[in-house]
Amino acid sequence: MKQLKEFIIPFIGLKLGKHSFDFKINKTFFEYFEYEDFNNSEIDLDVLLIKKNTMLEFTLAFKGYVNVNCDVTNEPYNQGITGSFDFIVKFGDEFNDENEELIIIPHGSYEFNIQQCVYESIVLAVPTKRIHPGIEAGTLKSDILNKLEELRPTTEGDKPDTKDENTDPRWDKLKNLLTDK
Repeated sequence: MKQLKEFIIPFIGLKLGKHSFDFKINKTFFEYFEYEDFNNSEIDLDVLLIKKNTMLEFTLAFKGYVNVNCDVTNEPYNQGITGSFDFIVKFGDEFNDENEELIIIPHGSYEFNIQQCVYESIVLAVPTKRIHPGIEAGTLKSDILNKLEELRPTTEGDKPDTKDENTDPRWDKLKNLLTDK
């Protein structure tokens, strides 16, 4: 997979200490990953890099919204998301990203691409069950909601108290067995 150049952070020329980077993430970022659950997105990403002699400490903090479809009505809405992700990059013999909080890159590396970490942390910040806020508030008017209300199963208290007079007399005899003790 080709890397997105804007998410490559060259750390070789940076002094020891804290460094900040700001990114704007929109729909094209997720299209790159072929992730089609988001209709649109607008996310501000702040990256804090703390460069030390033997490692790099990254903190990804993001805030914004993604436009997704409701799981109940399929109506699009803006789902607000916020989150942060901390990880450490150390130097070793070969690249290893088995542990998401400790990534090892080869000695002699001079840059690190954060695109995969950004993608995973944003996608995981979205709730698994997406419900339009208008459903909970009762303000959303939709044909689907009307149909769901019509097809909603009734509980015992909702059923009218009607007794079927056309029951089979054999069943009535069996019911008497339950009450005759």
